Amino acid sequence: MNTTSEKSAWVRFDRCRPDSLNVRFVRNRQSRHGTAKLIPLAVSLVMMIPSGLPPRAAAQTLAADEILDRVDRNAVPKTMVLTSEMTVHGRRSSRTIKARSWIEGDDKAFTEYLHPPREKGVKMLKLGDRLWTYSPSTDRTISISGHMLRQSVMGSDLSYEDMMENNRLRDAYAAEIAAEETRGDRPCWVLELKAVKDDVAYHARKIWVDRERFIVLREERYGRGGRLLKVLDVHEVKRIGGRWVQTQAVFKDALKEGAGTEFKIESVEFDIALPAGIFDKSSLKK
Repeated sequence: MNTTSEKSAWVRFDRCRPDSLNVRFVRNRQSRHGTAKLIPLAVSLVMMIPSGLPPRAAAQTLAADEILDRVDRNAVPKTMVLTSEMTVHGRRSSRTIKARSWIEGDDKAFTEYLHPPREKGVKMLKLGDRLWTYSPSTDRTISISGHMLRQSVMGSDLSYEDMMENNRLRDAYAAEIAAEETRGDRPCWVLELKAVKDDVAYHARKIWVDRERFIVLREERYGRGGRLLKVLDVHEVKRIGGRWVQTQAVFKDALKEGAGTEFKIESVEFDIALPAGIFDKSSLKK
């Protein structure tokens, strides 16, 4: 079923061409968060809620951990197939990259780029904490690991490290309710999250959770020293297949100038059968 609505970090490795990853990533030594869920951010943005949510939920007084648990339950469907667009706003121009992704839980994802022609056929596979990318122009599969995870995905404000994060916030953070605010016309809880694990990309987060729909409408991500690193703002939410879906959002690297990277979901299907072998490494060259 379909729904339509509608200073990026241009990394210096041949305009982020996949066939140059193995050389230029090594040369581009930047800080851990100096460069910004392509498995598009849309994979991480799709936080949905079942249609049967009791109307009284918005009026309930819930503990911070209960709210975070509800957000996590909404964030990870059994399976999902989505088509999305990522628009990277550069200094002089913008470019839009279209991709299709197949996702199972929060540890398996396969993405194929569809447009523009320069990126068409590039594929990415995530299995747990491992990530590979395939370039048809070189017929090579590259493992993305170590310092390479900190680099920008296709010149966007999103890093591979962002993309590799576990979507279940409750596993990595302790939460407390800091305030109640309204974003647009939506009453929200404002939760402050502090890491309880050492291996997370962000030491702290602040999230605005819709009190009725239990989806995140804004998120701020902070480093260990308290510096703001990344910001997510959701601009559109639609009901698709009995679920609330974030269909348009902007992800911004706070350490850079510019308009950030815009993500749009063109179509999404939940809890459907996925192609056999889609998460096998051999599928990258098919």
